[in-house]
Amino acid sequence: MSLLQTIYTAADAVRGRIGDRQPQVGIVLGSGLGKLADQIEDPVAVPYEEIPGFPVSTAIGHKNRFIVGTLSGKCVIAMQGRIHYYDGYPMSLVTLPIRVMKVLGIQYLLVSNAAGGTNLDFHVGDLMVITDHINDLPNPLIGPNLDEFGPRFPDMTRPYDPKLIALADEIAAEKGIPLRKGVYYALTGPCYETPAEYACFRRYGADAVGMSTVPEVIVARHSNIPCFGISVITDVAHATDDEEYVTDGNAIIAAADAAADRMTILFKTLLERL
Repeated sequence: MSLLQTIYTAADAVRGRIGDRQPQVGIVLGSGLGKLADQIEDPVAVPYEEIPGFPVSTAIGHKNRFIVGTLSGKCVIAMQGRIHYYDGYPMSLVTLPIRVMKVLGIQYLLVSNAAGGTNLDFHVGDLMVITDHINDLPNPLIGPNLDEFGPRFPDMTRPYDPKLIALADEIAAEKGIPLRKGVYYALTGPCYETPAEYACFRRYGADAVGMSTVPEVIVARHSNIPCFGISVITDVAHATDDEEYVTDGNAIIAAADAAADRMTILFKTLLERL
């Protein structure tokens, strides 16, 4: 089956489960941030394993399903569990969910992740709005171009929509939610970064580092979908100065969970104003 056939077959399967609902906004919920899905009203869950040709995530805390329903008055389709390159899939499958969302009709993509803070001013629990990224993963657009979705050479001058960033700033000021801004560096994983790598990425201009998000945004921008991205800083570079420090997956999820309430307020209000 060709990639196009895989995309449309998967989209048809999801459509068959959600009926006449028309998702307006796609949401990718990162590690520890799946709680936002609990706020979705009249939800329909579609497990990934029930979608033909669909991959599943191996990440801790990922539930591997779409949730379709209403959030802040908008019909949304949320990924409760994203696919990562380190799961062993080709990029065409890592980004398949975004292609399916496009076929289903989304007009915006909101993405979140847990990230390590390379910026020495950052602290665990900070929310960082992503203003740009550096990609150290295979580009998901390599291979024959899907002309039905976008151009061979898509512009990436503003991968994260300035209007959505400005709207998030406005909401955060109203709600008293402190926001950082910065550049997200994406790499393959699955091992966490060494102190030397943290220092290297900081010199490159990165404020946070993680293993996701950028492929999804590249594919969304290929289809001219405006994107908004935010990272929860779950560990920080300066912590590695402690001789007893180790980067622990469960601690990262706990830090992300602690920021979930602020993330939920921000995302729900952003949806109201789209």
